[in-house]
Amino acid sequence: MVEWRVSEAPVAYEAAVAEMEARAAAIREGEADELIWLLEHPPLYTAGTSARAEDLVDPDRFPVFETRRGGQYTYHGPGQRVVYVMLDVAARGRDVRRFVAQMEAWVIATLDRFNVSGEIREGRVGVWVVRPEKAPGPDGAPREDKVAAIGVRLKKWVSMHGLAINVEPDLSHFGGIVPCGIREHGVTSLVDLGLPVTLGDVDVALRQTFEEVFGGQDPAPHPEILSAG
Repeated sequence: MVEWRVSEAPVAYEAAVAEMEARAAAIREGEADELIWLLEHPPLYTAGTSARAEDLVDPDRFPVFETRRGGQYTYHGPGQRVVYVMLDVAARGRDVRRFVAQMEAWVIATLDRFNVSGEIREGRVGVWVVRPEKAPGPDGAPREDKVAAIGVRLKKWVSMHGLAINVEPDLSHFGGIVPCGIREHGVTSLVDLGLPVTLGDVDVALRQTFEEVFGGQDPAPHPEILSAG
């Protein structure tokens, strides 16, 4: 059984990590159900296990937290739906690649509920949307913007951290970092794409797509979004 929790007020990052650690330990011991936690954070940056110092452009802009999830620098803040995923991957088949692929597919299926075509790109972590209305890049390729970030950690086969979907954050806040180490492309949100979508709308879509995605097979994932231990 999976518990779903929604926090209405922004949650401090350190408090969220402490709660994740405690819940994951309880899941491992069979003392608690799996948990999907939907929340927002106050404005902050997090550094994953692959973060590079040069990608922190403005270190004094917001608090910066080192984290043991996979990936590089990400921004969290109001208007972004953060989804922390505490699942027993051992009980779900001990297939790490499949689990990471399911996380990617879950984001894509959720975006599809709003007629947004999210795509995965080789060598670029996260979920992307093509922006044909924007000027192409220096190489002539269509502009692509990131709409969701993914970074997970497994500790003794229980997952922590998860994903973040940009619903209506202040996109200028991403300017203090190079999001996920990618300089050639930008960042967008559902509202920036012209959709009058709320956090509550995204929460409904996440719940609707969870079981269908985590019950099926998915393509091979990007290993960079995962850390273990």
